[in-house]
Amino acid sequence: MRFGRKQMKMGLVFLAIMVVSVLLAACGSSGSHSGDHSPNASAGSSQPGEQSASDRVIQDAMGHHVTIPANPQRIIASYLEDPLVALGVKPVAQWSVADGKTVQGYLQSELKGVPTISYNLPPEEVASFNPDLIVIGSPSSVQNGLYEAYSKIAPTYVLGDEINSDWRKTLLKMGELLDKKNEAEQLLKQYDQKAEALKAKLHQTIGDQSVAILWLTQKQFYVVDKTRSSGSVLYGDLGIKVPQYLSDLPSNSQATWSPVSLEKLAQLDADHIFLVKSDTEQTSEIFNNPIWKNLPAVKKGHVYEMSSDSSWLYSGLLAGQQVMEDVSKILANK
Repeated sequence: MRFGRKQMKMGLVFLAIMVVSVLLAACGSSGSHSGDHSPNASAGSSQPGEQSASDRVIQDAMGHHVTIPANPQRIIASYLEDPLVALGVKPVAQWSVADGKTVQGYLQSELKGVPTISYNLPPEEVASFNPDLIVIGSPSSVQNGLYEAYSKIAPTYVLGDEINSDWRKTLLKMGELLDKKNEAEQLLKQYDQKAEALKAKLHQTIGDQSVAILWLTQKQFYVVDKTRSSGSVLYGDLGIKVPQYLSDLPSNSQATWSPVSLEKLAQLDADHIFLVKSDTEQTSEIFNNPIWKNLPAVKKGHVYEMSSDSSWLYSGLLAGQQVMEDVSKILANK
């Protein structure tokens, strides 16, 4: 078994991912700051109510006609940092939970120096960053007067669940909002080319061998939805065979990760297992359990541990690219 070099505290990661997987959108984290100290501060940023000849009015998923600034410089798009970074845009604040202690680890090299904001976007905290554009993933995040509060701070656009649950649609919509449509389309084209090349290579190295993705946090195993997060990369983009056990699971859950007992896991017939391990201690009883030790992948030594701050728990173009890099290093050279 291979062990990742970095591991988040299991409780924080559990909160972060489960909140997002159920709501399909979460929002950014907190830190000590004032409204004008962001690394992307710009005196030329558009303010609410202003409109130039280059501003555009675009209708969002909730029917709002939102005036999008021509060149927004101070964007808050909590839990949408992946498409922002992919498009070469650094937000004014980034998503987090647990008072800024848990962030999207796989993006931190690109988001270095970007302060955090709480995932539930308290309006007063949002206002302190003086944003010129706010992008929200799900309508559920702007209920009970929150949309009105945000829209008084800056133009606020809601993607809607149909777009927010599909990282490709999200990237294209963000490209439209930021006047980077061509860049977004080119990024998708390049991603698909990389996926096709790796898919062909995997066909030669592992053939029809099956692969499972498990997440262990708080002594509980979870399996990923086949169409979401790292599941969509392996089974959709790379065409890797889904273990029969996962194929038999109901697919009507709205959660990206669904709990599974160790006893049920005994039926897992995967040839390979990618294990995202958030638990940092007291797991020996699990891995010494005969049920675990008798899994086919475990007996073959085909369990690969991924760090919980890697991209395996997330969705997006950059997340998918990093998952493909991991798969290439581990499986493409078998």
